[in-house]
Amino acid sequence: MPLYSIPDMKLITRIPHESTNRSIINRISSDNLLVIRNEINRLIDEVIDSHNELITSGWLPGTDWTGTVWDPIYIASRNNFKQAGMVFGTLVFEEIMSRPEDWSFGKYQVDGRDIGSTTYFRISL
Repeated sequence: MPLYSIPDMKLITRIPHESTNRSIINRISSDNLLVIRNEINRLIDEVIDSHNELITSGWLPGTDWTGTVWDPIYIASRNNFKQAGMVFGTLVFEEIMSRPEDWSFGKYQVDGRDIGSTTYFRISL
């Protein structure tokens, strides 16, 4: 679980809002969940392969999930897009924690406005 907090470099072992989002994640079939997790990791690999080591979770899936691998998250969230985004964020958090690279994260702004989702970046220990 190589995900660390900044600035204290504490290893993160708990997932924020897990209990709230776990009940929704449990509504997604194991087959769909596997496809979702694989796609999250594919997107993370794509970012790393492009030599960009910065990932903002809310920017990964796009805005229209209809007919995509993300659609089961939206359906499990009872068509609540805000809740679906939080569930997606939990899944990204879990996948980042399970990757072999070392990562940290934070909440940031662009042009003075909150991004609204977590940004992850690679670190060297």
